[in-house]
Amino acid sequence: MIKNAQIHFNEMGTPVADNFDDVYFSNDDGLAESHYVFFTQNKIEQRLLSHDQNHFVIAETGFGTGLNFLNTWLQYDALKKAHTLPRLHFISFEKYPINHSDLATALAAWPTLAQYAKQLCNQYPISLVGCHRLEFDNGNITLDLWFGDVHDSIPNISCQSKGIVDAWFLDGFAPSKNPDMWQQSLFDAMANLSRTGATFATFTAAGFVRRGLQQAGFECQKVKGYGRKREMVIGQLPQADGYASTPTYYETSTTKLTNVAIIGGGIASACLAFQLSKRGIKSTLFCQDDSLAKGASHNRQGAVYPNLQANYAPSSEFYAHSFLYAKRFYEHIHSLGFEFTHQWCGVLLQAVNPSKSAQQQNLVNKGQWPDALIRPLNASQASEVAGISLPYGGLFIEQAGWVNPAQLTQAVFNAAQHNNYSQAHFNTDIERLEKSPNGWLLHCQQHVFGPFSEVFVCAGEHTDRFEQTQFIGLQGVRGQVSHIQAGDVSSELKTVLCHKGYFTPALNGQHCMGATFDKDSKSREVSEQDNITNRAQLDKFYAQTEFAQSLGDITGAKAAVRCCFADHLPMLGQMPELNDLTSAFKNLRKGKHYGFEKLQQPFEGLHVVTGFGARGLCSAPLATEHLVASLCNEPRPYSERVHQAIHPNRFIVRDLIRNNI
Repeated sequence: MIKNAQIHFNEMGTPVADNFDDVYFSNDDGLAESHYVFFTQNKIEQRLLSHDQNHFVIAETGFGTGLNFLNTWLQYDALKKAHTLPRLHFISFEKYPINHSDLATALAAWPTLAQYAKQLCNQYPISLVGCHRLEFDNGNITLDLWFGDVHDSIPNISCQSKGIVDAWFLDGFAPSKNPDMWQQSLFDAMANLSRTGATFATFTAAGFVRRGLQQAGFECQKVKGYGRKREMVIGQLPQADGYASTPTYYETSTTKLTNVAIIGGGIASACLAFQLSKRGIKSTLFCQDDSLAKGASHNRQGAVYPNLQANYAPSSEFYAHSFLYAKRFYEHIHSLGFEFTHQWCGVLLQAVNPSKSAQQQNLVNKGQWPDALIRPLNASQASEVAGISLPYGGLFIEQAGWVNPAQLTQAVFNAAQHNNYSQAHFNTDIERLEKSPNGWLLHCQQHVFGPFSEVFVCAGEHTDRFEQTQFIGLQGVRGQVSHIQAGDVSSELKTVLCHKGYFTPALNGQHCMGATFDKDSKSREVSEQDNITNRAQLDKFYAQTEFAQSLGDITGAKAAVRCCFADHLPMLGQMPELNDLTSAFKNLRKGKHYGFEKLQQPFEGLHVVTGFGARGLCSAPLATEHLVASLCNEPRPYSERVHQAIHPNRFIVRDLIRNNI
């Protein structure tokens, strides 16, 4: 688990790290020093004005109070008033994140940064290991905060062989105070992530730092230091070294995304349209229904919370970071004026039987998760949080809650449409996909749409209806949620309850209760027996409670199909073709991870975005952001192991390695 920095403020008001006995920034003028050492010596202004990509990437080795990031944002904002600039992408690593209150106190020293510091503090994440993607200025500014040791974090970054970093701010506590960071492995990792021509600047002139950077491949020179410091070191990487953390069989081909079609009308489709729109990429959405969110996204109240296990496995990492991003994402949509009914009231995972209790205790004992994300409660504490008397303790996810999925889906899509970047065709059932010399054609009964350079199939249970996608391995799980009248006691419920199913706080005098799970069914028909099952499931655990006894009649229900894969993770990326992959990567059968043939990619430009199961509300925003970032050759928000875990090639690659195909 990540530990927060222990700090104090000296007589000058400067924050000092107790563990390193060193200041976070200069007592004299930390902002001026930051600007001179990192922004000026990396020639950021000149390079922003003449950059060759749509995004400029800066990476930093010690986030600290965020001073370097905020100064860069300030300078970027000033330049943007007179110039068209690439989007700014800032990556920073921090082993000991400063806590929220200390951050606010430290940044209060800089009035010129106040408006930016406030935004940073509003989004500043909890101390969870891994990458936290924060977005500002409607997506023009992206901050990837990697919490954890930089030596562990950099190898976890998902990247292909062209390099991603344009400039390095080689910062952190002085080498004499923090020798563990200033190692050859760090300098080599910097080179691995750098594009050709990437620069660095660092405040130190220590000989072993300069020699280490030269050994990694950087050309170095000494220049005048800031203030009383006589010298500092700057440099450039003349040639990217071809490093890739992503194996060839998990690569994502980059594309211009010039003419994009989205098939589907749920939360994943809306999120994808938004992630494209914030990059200025237009899309056309095709929905078979007369409005959005008629499928799995159509419940009255859907719980939004992560699926966490005791271990920090790829699945848990995926859901934890997806959830935290989704919360920020939805709050941003709401702040733009796109309304949806929701309540961040927390989700209480109840220990309703010995098996659940043991499972939860194991999670607590492993200590992988900060209390700010999930914490244990006894029965008395659980009752206080819930506002009603409960017989069980459990785990409380305080930042979670519920949303109206249909309203949310519409709000996200409206935000995508706001700048005329997305349009929609409803009552349009796409029945066939055809790849033509000019792109993909979409066939329905009356019309042929296209050609499109890229097609994203986000069609839930209908994703596998096409010839190209029929063998994807998608599993349908039908679920029904019942609506039950609230009683005097149940109306006092203040949080979502999860037992074997879930039970929401009252909305307009009714609770949502459910849900059933019927494997391999794609029926949306409402079943009275499922209503009985949902009530019986609640009564199994709560029959003796006052809140359950106060409930009225079941007044309605909704059924939908959740789609998932065998490993319970979604699938996002270009649709693979079995014979193509097995031919190109046949050496995997022999345990060889080299000597591969070139892919023919018969389905180039056809992508699937599906398999979210019951957790699309939690995971769709960041999963679609990861996919679009990958296609645009931008830094990816998921780690390499998560990238591989959701890649469409994963099952074919697994079977090749096991020699099963």
